[in-house]
Amino acid sequence: MTSKKYKFLIGFLFLSMSAIAQVGGQGSVYDSSVIPPKRMAQQNDFWNSTYNFPAKPRNMWEVGVSAGMFSVSGDVATRIPTLGFAAHVRKAFGYVFSLRLQYLNGTGKGLNWLASENYGKNPAWNRNLPAGQRYFSPERLNNGDMVYSDRAGNYSPNQDQVFYNYKIKMQDLSLQGIVTLNNIRFHKQKTGIVIYGGGGIGLSWFKTMVNALDANGNNYSALFNSLNSPVYSNRKDVIKALKAGMDKTYETVAENELDRRPKLGDNTIKPSGTLLAGVAIKLSRRINLALEDRFTFVKTDLLDGQRWQEHTYGDAALTPDYDSYNYLSLGLNVNLGGKSVEPLWWVNPLDYAYDELRNHRNVKIPKNDCNDADGDGVCDHLDREPNTPAGCPVDTHGVTRDTDGDGVPDCKDKQLITPTECQPVNADGVGKCPDPECCKNPVTPPPTACPCDYPSLLYKGNISTLSNDNKAMLATVASKLKANPNCMISIFGYPEASKASQANCQKRLDAIKIYLVEKEGISADRITTSCEVGGGDKNSVDIKCN
Repeated sequence: MTSKKYKFLIGFLFLSMSAIAQVGGQGSVYDSSVIPPKRMAQQNDFWNSTYNFPAKPRNMWEVGVSAGMFSVSGDVATRIPTLGFAAHVRKAFGYVFSLRLQYLNGTGKGLNWLASENYGKNPAWNRNLPAGQRYFSPERLNNGDMVYSDRAGNYSPNQDQVFYNYKIKMQDLSLQGIVTLNNIRFHKQKTGIVIYGGGGIGLSWFKTMVNALDANGNNYSALFNSLNSPVYSNRKDVIKALKAGMDKTYETVAENELDRRPKLGDNTIKPSGTLLAGVAIKLSRRINLALEDRFTFVKTDLLDGQRWQEHTYGDAALTPDYDSYNYLSLGLNVNLGGKSVEPLWWVNPLDYAYDELRNHRNVKIPKNDCNDADGDGVCDHLDREPNTPAGCPVDTHGVTRDTDGDGVPDCKDKQLITPTECQPVNADGVGKCPDPECCKNPVTPPPTACPCDYPSLLYKGNISTLSNDNKAMLATVASKLKANPNCMISIFGYPEASKASQANCQKRLDAIKIYLVEKEGISADRITTSCEVGGGDKNSVDIKCN
């Protein structure tokens, strides 16, 4: 039997490689073999340069199989993820989006290291077991008393603890929308690795069993009760003891919703949602490997056969979260189809655009037939003025330029820009403008009064040099003098009676005058200076109009 499996695998790979060698279209926009008939009209328009976009080529279907680790996330801990497998078919609907139909089959197992006591509402440990092999859990009677019951009218002075476990056989069929993230590339023709993600909806059907009895039909109460008060530090020892003392029969039906929900045979069936992400590595045009993680959530808390809280002792309270399952897989995908390009998520749609920009394969260049009879630089078939005078500049249509629109071409116009009001013009393009109203009755402007709003300059101590603030004020004075060339100013300082103060005053006034003459360009004969003892503040200088 094993040899037949190997022969089948070798034959499958041989067929795949032979499919790679088949002659098909190259996938360029000039290969009509990959264009389906219903899109040939668009392709012909593209080839004839009447439509900018080529038709979408026929692309291959992808079929694939995968195997990987299947695990359930629920109230019972997964010990070791078990093996699952899947098969799919996928089709591109564009360069980014594709649809995939996938079938998944997985088996999951779980075992808690922490004991549970409040399992009375879970039938896997009482009602689903034969009489005499049921476990005794706390039950609160109507009068409020707490007893230990097997839910069959039998009571015990002691309670049993159990260790939740399960084995689930899961199958699902889902339709997924997948988005490719990196095949549209601006700086590389193609990629050998594709990153993708997506989500979908489907149906999941499953059957969960519990290992509550040994091979002889006896319960594990002796084993379970011997593991008193397990704690986190010895969890590995607890798991080891449970695995050594329990078989792998999983003979008891776990709690389920078969009587309250749709079912498929003896399987519970539920709608499910899926999220996925993966990376595919191209081995050839026909074959690629994919590493993918798929997470599926189902609106049920019974994938692991357990949904009851531990902390409402003797009463019923559901756990708050639904269960889910995960499938981490490695897959082999094969592209099928003749006269087709590879699936579009492997194709860069910018390839043909860059090819056209560089090679101009689809640009129709007209025959070089440019006769120019009048020698104006414009071909006769584009020339709107076939007899342009020699030496006259023309526009792009071969018409002699007339910049001012006066009817005289620029090459003969002696007044290139004639105002509209001065037209019509003579043969030389010169117009006759009327005299402006201002020139007919000239008005003499009134004399301008000299400004007198000049600032005062302030000094500190005996300093005679000009500060930046004083220079800025003198720049204002100079601008007013320049605007009024007939005006003059006088500069007054107010020293004390001492000769030293009078000498310092004169230095300040001389420095101001020199600055206005040499730096601001004011004529020296428009400036007079005077130091008046006791006439004002010794540290201020006034500038006044004459």
